[in-house]
Amino acid sequence: MLLSARASPYLPLRRLICRCATSAPDISSYKETFARRMAMAGTKPHHRIAMGVSGGPDSMALCVLTAGWKSDGFVRRDDVSGYVDGLLGIVVDHRLRPESSDEAMLVRDRVHKMGVRCEIVCCDWPDGRPKQGHLQEAARDKRYQLFVELCMKQQISVLLIAHHADDQAELLVLRLSRSGGVMGLAGMPFVSQLFPQGISLNQGVLLVRPMLEFSKDGIYKICQGSTLEWVEDPTNKSMLFARNRIRSSLTNLSSSVFWSEVQNLISACRLTRSYIDKICRELISQSVTISEFGYATIDLEKLQPSEIDDLCLSHYLTALVQFIAQRHRPVRGRSSRLLVEYTRGMPCKNFLTVAGCNLSPEPGSKGRKIVVSFSFNLLDSSNNDASTHYKYNCLSGFQFEGTKLCTEVRDIIREQHLCSNILIGDKAKVPFLNAKNPTDILTEAKKLNLVGDFTLRNLSFLELDEQKRFCSSKEASNDSSVLHRRNFKGALRVHLKPGQACHFLGRFLVTYGANDTAINRNASHFCQFCEASAEREVIIRHMVDADWLFLRRVSSSCNIEKVSMDAGTSNQLEFEFSDYMVHSAAKALKALRLIPASARRALPVVVDDQDLLLSVPSVGFSCCPCINVVADFRPRVPLGGGHNSYL
Repeated sequence: MLLSARASPYLPLRRLICRCATSAPDISSYKETFARRMAMAGTKPHHRIAMGVSGGPDSMALCVLTAGWKSDGFVRRDDVSGYVDGLLGIVVDHRLRPESSDEAMLVRDRVHKMGVRCEIVCCDWPDGRPKQGHLQEAARDKRYQLFVELCMKQQISVLLIAHHADDQAELLVLRLSRSGGVMGLAGMPFVSQLFPQGISLNQGVLLVRPMLEFSKDGIYKICQGSTLEWVEDPTNKSMLFARNRIRSSLTNLSSSVFWSEVQNLISACRLTRSYIDKICRELISQSVTISEFGYATIDLEKLQPSEIDDLCLSHYLTALVQFIAQRHRPVRGRSSRLLVEYTRGMPCKNFLTVAGCNLSPEPGSKGRKIVVSFSFNLLDSSNNDASTHYKYNCLSGFQFEGTKLCTEVRDIIREQHLCSNILIGDKAKVPFLNAKNPTDILTEAKKLNLVGDFTLRNLSFLELDEQKRFCSSKEASNDSSVLHRRNFKGALRVHLKPGQACHFLGRFLVTYGANDTAINRNASHFCQFCEASAEREVIIRHMVDADWLFLRRVSSSCNIEKVSMDAGTSNQLEFEFSDYMVHSAAKALKALRLIPASARRALPVVVDDQDLLLSVPSVGFSCCPCINVVADFRPRVPLGGGHNSYL
């Protein structure tokens, strides 16, 4: 893909410019299929839509089909610029090669000539260029982050990506070689959601892949039939990357039967995944309670885990864990198995820490309810939302782009869920529910006549070949996979000034709304905690045992008492506990006693630069009325990880 990675040292940096054939093929059937897929996604021509554009044949075909679809839907062009209304192309300059900026401008100019407005967004790499082994993954993550940010800024609700059927086949082989299950073998979803890394006050951006039915040959025909120029990136021929190796091997298997049966296998996996997703939504609505204090409770008697298929129960539990931890990476393998085994051990009496969450019996439930709370023992290093700051004003609220609630996305999701429930059908028609590994899936696919001997033999060969390469490269990397996670020692600390807000670990929206009005209103109150300063900086971290002990000491004090405490330094400081502080601590302790101990530790608290507790906003404690900090449990990504449709 253009601009996605550094070129191989064995390939020239030049780009091959391709033009249409002499006799342009008829593309009317592709236009009809595209319009049908857009309708299935719930998108309408009047919606504001963005497209990821690389300059290759895939994205150029996407541009011409989308512009034509909007025009057929009576969407006008701007009288001055000539651009199609409500349509934006986005070119990402990854800045990983010296010539990338010139290439990005070339692509932008070509998109403009097609009557589509286009913008370039550039990547910054503050920690330096990604390592070769993680280059494509890092570039992809950065690319989607920029897509979402620009869509939010432009108030665009739908983002189109030009992935196609050949991409799905490559991903199938890649995930077979990584021992992927049916959820992974189903490939890229037709419709899903992307969420901004910071405060998400809307429904995110709807990601649609309308060209998943199109083959690569079909895409070339679209470009040729539309008299388009496109760019072939020679880095896509580099055997350094797994996808390129798989693509080369699949190209040699030109049999139409093979390609047809591969698509049959993917479709069956997608049907299974869609069924599991539907069951998961139903189970969550029946058995899960989400607390305002940031944890979830599973009612095992309502869930009846022993009666649920392994795949459905695993997806249900991993979705819940990812939600509570706001975990970016999926939960797989041993972690997933531990969750299933723990839940089926009803009544639950033990504790389990897995995938960034603590699971424990709810006090007083006799093991028939499970509390799922956030764990700080292992913090996902990919979660960097905690340090994202926003301007905040007590009167006008947040001041950052993208706060307008997007009702279009919610309407589309509602339609998709209804459509998905109708098309899925009954359980008896869903394959692979009992498959435990790729071998089981391929064996059952053979029994169901989804694939023949030729296709099965070649898929197995490709799987083993890439698996050997993967294992050898993994050994040579010296356990580089552990770099994705790190031990978390000590509390994460986020500094806030008055008028700022942060999304603490993507879970709690913490706003610091101290202002002159609040201080003047309490001018008669003065304490060494607030110092009556409108410019005072505070620190947000999670709750620790010392905070609980401090609240107990304060609540047991009578009237005004001087107490010495260790502030974590060599000095002993004296503090006065006022009536306000004593009553506030007593009220907070009463609320905290109703919260499971594991969930208390994930609550955000406010401290000063000497780590002295100023406020626990979730339970109403504040050392003085001048500190105006509010914490609301508002996860960045909703339960279920965002909308998914696998039609």
